Amino acid sequence: MTVEARKTSRIARFAPILVILAALTAFFALGLNRYFSLDALRDNREALNAWVAASPVRALVIFMLAYAGAVAISFPGASILTVFGGFLFGLAVGVPAIVVAATIGAAVIFAAAKSALGDRLKGRVTGFLSQMENGFRENELSYMFVLRLAPVFPFWAVNIAAGLLGVSTRNFLVGTLFGIVPGSFVYASIGAAAGAAFDAGKNVSLSGILFQPSTLIPIIGLIFLSLIPVALKRFQKKSGAK
Repeated sequence: MTVEARKTSRIARFAPILVILAALTAFFALGLNRYFSLDALRDNREALNAWVAASPVRALVIFMLAYAGAVAISFPGASILTVFGGFLFGLAVGVPAIVVAATIGAAVIFAAAKSALGDRLKGRVTGFLSQMENGFRENELSYMFVLRLAPVFPFWAVNIAAGLLGVSTRNFLVGTLFGIVPGSFVYASIGAAAGAAFDAGKNVSLSGILFQPSTLIPIIGLIFLSLIPVALKRFQKKSGAK
């Protein structure tokens, strides 16, 4: 391969990441992030409800596109959008729409990171990324479920890390699509109940609900279930070594 061809290949490989970084920069530069808050939802709830009532299908499609776009540029506020989805569309429609849109957006940034550096960082990372790499090595799909279920791991960071560490596309998509359902349901539930809370003059808090025992205990249980294949694999290794 000639020098010029290598240069062109390198540019093509990093182009998606550069486009995403430019979009994220523009997002903050235009101040669009100020609309992604509980205060914005409270102050504009009547207008938003009227917008959805005017054309529910169009509103749902626009919401899903906006959600997928925000996730694709790695905007660290997807949880707020999930609350918006629950408020605007309820749980029956909102949760499936949120899960599909989030998975599409996650797939975009995952593919960009994977095409830029995927597989090239295997065995070369240190610190937290090294721990993640070990987890993926044990069982990619189970570890993806754990990362999606545990509320301590930022959604956008997992998307990028999985791509950089060369996780298979299938395991990433399956782990994301099903792993984010419980968290999406919790946040959407906050949104579904937000209208009445706002009307009563009450504050709506994400952390206050997310870290309640009634919310955390089922999620922790799902995390342990996801770890069972990893534990079985280690047990089989130890048994085989004897």
